[in-house]
Amino acid sequence: MDLRDSKSRLILIVVALGAALVVAVASCGGGGGDDGGGDGTSSAPAEQTDGGDTEEDGASEEDPSSEDPAGQETLAEVTGEEDITLTITRAEREAGGFLTIEGTIHNGSSESWGTSTWAGEESELAGNDFSMAGATLTAHEEQKRYLILRDTEGRCLCTNFGLQIDAGVTETWFAQFPEPDAGTTEVDFQIGQMPPATIEIH
Repeated sequence: MDLRDSKSRLILIVVALGAALVVAVASCGGGGGDDGGGDGTSSAPAEQTDGGDTEEDGASEEDPSSEDPAGQETLAEVTGEEDITLTITRAEREAGGFLTIEGTIHNGSSESWGTSTWAGEESELAGNDFSMAGATLTAHEEQKRYLILRDTEGRCLCTNFGLQIDAGVTETWFAQFPEPDAGTTEVDFQIGQMPPATIEIH
């Protein structure tokens, strides 16, 4: 799969849609069981400009011990499901009001693995099957949860893995979300039954 080409094609789709999906989440602090007055949904991202996805990934200048084998810095890494390791290597705000998350998934089990549950519980996203469609970002500072961007036919701006990931194989992936508020510096990335992965954004 050509990750860059897939991203460019999908970004053009979401420009036509021009909508961001955000749902409020309950505050983590404080007592009481009231639903309270959470923040409303955020506005749709600004229209994508040409060249918004042409930025080249630069080589990391961090200590090599903090990088993955491809030479990218590891921002977060979690292991769950059936010996599946999810690594995040990039979390970057893009022109046009997007946040792009990239990384790898490694199948550390002895068998091929795939699951349609990663498409999430929304009926609109069910057609994405084994993909990153069900991924979410939770910004505790804003008390908001950001859902993945998708087009009018429910195709996510994210990687679709096909049927399965073979045993011992590492696949690259990306997922795009509405950009959190400018003052938000940390979000939790979560998909399926994997533990949340906390990452910093700037």
